[in-house]
Amino acid sequence: MNRPETRTADPGLLVLHALRCAGAAGPARLHLVTGLDAFDVESELIDLGAAGLVTYTPGPMSGWWLTEAGRVADAERITGELESAAARRAVTAAYHRFLALNPELLDLCRAWQLRTVDGVVSVNDHGDAAYDSRVLDRFADLDRRAAAVCAELAAALPRFGRYRVRLAGALEQAAAGALEYVTDSTASYHTVWAELHEDLLATLGIPR
Repeated sequence: MNRPETRTADPGLLVLHALRCAGAAGPARLHLVTGLDAFDVESELIDLGAAGLVTYTPGPMSGWWLTEAGRVADAERITGELESAAARRAVTAAYHRFLALNPELLDLCRAWQLRTVDGVVSVNDHGDAAYDSRVLDRFADLDRRAAAVCAELAAALPRFGRYRVRLAGALEQAAAGALEYVTDSTASYHTVWAELHEDLLATLGIPR
């Protein structure tokens, strides 16, 4: 399968905006989110930290975070990117198509985590492979439609192309037996979808 790998003229924006959409993260996760190599991620974090836009917190919840100045800078930069590309209309249209799919995604996540047997709702222990397979088939159907939305977004702003790579990769991992890639890891389909939702809101300046 050919997948779009996303680069930008401003890797600093990719790292900054990844922290805006994904929350606190370390270099390894930022590498996966942005598609930048590990050296570039580390370099950008150093520069952003020196500018007071990100800060590192050690300890059990260690990671890089946006500062308040970083949030302001990110909003300014992504607005500038959107306007310079004259992409607001296209991104807005894709956002509404994304919203039409969002309730279905949430229903599928509930179906993956919970199931009803003889009228009783219980946690899905993933002991019924046939049930899980049916839910994954429904995820694959949703993903085919989501791919079109991602293509529209990537055509408008190339950095959005990274979401297609990550969503498809999560489903491939789940289909291969790594079931945590559906809803239960930072690289899961649900997590990537939520980051895309947050990205669309931030890019368009829509309050949550």
